[in-house]
Amino acid sequence: MHFDLADFRLLVHIAEANSLTGGAERAHLSLPAASMRIKNLEESLGLKLFTRTNRGVCLTPAGQVFLNHARQVLGQLENLCGDLLEYANGVKGQVRIFANTTSTEFLPEVLRTYLARHPNVNVELRERLSQEIVRAVTEGMADIGIVAGNVRTEGLEALPYRRDRLVLAVAPSHPLAAKPAADFAETLDYGFIGLTETSAIHGFLVEAATRLNRRLKIRIQVGNFTAVCRMIEADIGIGILPESAARRHAKSMNIRLIRLNDEWAKRDLQICVRSLDLLPVFGRDLVELLLADAAAAERPQ
Repeated sequence: MHFDLADFRLLVHIAEANSLTGGAERAHLSLPAASMRIKNLEESLGLKLFTRTNRGVCLTPAGQVFLNHARQVLGQLENLCGDLLEYANGVKGQVRIFANTTSTEFLPEVLRTYLARHPNVNVELRERLSQEIVRAVTEGMADIGIVAGNVRTEGLEALPYRRDRLVLAVAPSHPLAAKPAADFAETLDYGFIGLTETSAIHGFLVEAATRLNRRLKIRIQVGNFTAVCRMIEADIGIGILPESAARRHAKSMNIRLIRLNDEWAKRDLQICVRSLDLLPVFGRDLVELLLADAAAAERPQ
């Protein structure tokens, strides 16, 4: 049985786009050429890999198995390129990181140092919920994941990374401003300044409200923590954000920080990988740099 790496890449693109047309575009193929490749692949296997619907294409059970192996094969090929990077001029590597919102607060300085040390390596950073991150690392869609909370990481190598917590931020004139601590349920009576719906922290807070059979009252959605805090300072609404980010902005803005009593507000962060030994050299270097940065942050100043 003969396999073509181009077919592997095409199948991954189609699966991620849920569309034959979208997959063909990502693979830089014409639609007829992509369709013919999939047809020939299915005929050689004697199996259907996709089912066609009015909304696009869906993987069959056999297609899902093929997709998992295709990602692993392509991941191993990326690792091979990475391990040979130092010996081949012009070869570029890539590290894919999926991280939750809390951890993205700690990444900019580390990534600046890392990219300066590795000019031939690109970093793809995506923000996701912790459960999605574990799945992405397990399935080979991400090389490194940074997750928070009691998410299950069976089958992966998990390394303790950092500790942070989510806090409530309000304007000094807000009714909650005098409280040293509050329950999340209390905050749901007020309007929130939130991040965009694509952010992991937005999805996390919506889920937390749903578990209480309540709804998050979003007044304004903005793109970053700085904008969130500026809206809170203007008393437009309240917000929940990582304590590390909140304290940084509280130094220059007139906002009050209130501890959340909820157990889920405590954020123990972990780095997870399929196998540290199987990461390319430049991938292991990034993990080591993340851990060293976390250790330095815990040392007394």
